Amino acid sequence: MKLVVQIPCLNEEETLPSVLRTIPRTIEGVDEIVVVVIDDGCTDGTVEVARSLGVTHFVRHAGTQGLGRSFQDGITYALELGADIVVNTDGDDQYPQNRIADLVAPIVAGSADIVIADRQVHLVEHFSPVKVLLQRFGSRVVNKAAGTTLPDAASGFRAYSRESLMRLNTVTRFSYCMETIIQAGNKRMRIASVPVVTNAKTRESRLFSSTRQHVFRSAAAIVRSFIMYKPYVIFGWCALLFGVLGLLPFVRYAVFVAVGDGGGHLQSLLVGAVLLILSFLSVMLGIISDLIRTNRILIETNLEHTKKARFAAAPSGSSSRDDELPSIRAVPR
Repeated sequence: MKLVVQIPCLNEEETLPSVLRTIPRTIEGVDEIVVVVIDDGCTDGTVEVARSLGVTHFVRHAGTQGLGRSFQDGITYALELGADIVVNTDGDDQYPQNRIADLVAPIVAGSADIVIADRQVHLVEHFSPVKVLLQRFGSRVVNKAAGTTLPDAASGFRAYSRESLMRLNTVTRFSYCMETIIQAGNKRMRIASVPVVTNAKTRESRLFSSTRQHVFRSAAAIVRSFIMYKPYVIFGWCALLFGVLGLLPFVRYAVFVAVGDGGGHLQSLLVGAVLLILSFLSVMLGIISDLIRTNRILIETNLEHTKKARFAAAPSGSSSRDDELPSIRAVPR
């Protein structure tokens, strides 16, 4: 069984040595461990540091593509290497690499398809009470969409089985962590959680410039995932809200008519009619979105078969070809 540990990096020359040195060399049930460094447009000595520490597999971006694209390109390269399990970690040394064995254990045992590290955010010293509250709320919303009970949906320290990666297809480039959970939950994959204690903070996050931006971007990603996988939830609530609000002006008008003063309140009928039209449009959009969801399921099933055919034919150790992944350049062993 081959394990690939992928490390997305953007100028991580100072912290990458600690990450690489703490990755386990042997894990029970795993025959081979391969480390892949994803260079997301680094302008420092990240690649040189990685080479000096024995890394021989790289995915290179000419410019910064973002964490979501780095994750997806790394997964593609890992599958081409013949990975049976892929662990995604960070180059900033946030996660305890010595817990990788615990992450992959449920997959090796066949009891899980995906294993996500629970950072126990209430124990993270640099997380403010507001951020802890937001993280917990976000996890609840994701769990609602996915039908899961994960304590830390935003954690990027996680392990994937080869089969799960064949079935997952990320769309968003910002919050792929939440999107993959929602996908996996709706596809009835087995997801486990392992509690870990994170390392001390080494730098500020580069994913967002402020907590407000993080909240808005995460909320947008969650709503989009809801529309993709459970459109009837979003549009059903919209239809109900507009329907109730649309009936209130009619009730108001009826009251004025009953007391003999209906002529001067025709605007209530206008407002009510507009709101009821919006309710009807929400129902129609829900129906259309559900039909699109059904079509997407068929497309994803076909894509799954395509992936299996492609990566089954790829020999272990092969590199990504430029005509297949034009945005990356893979440096093979």
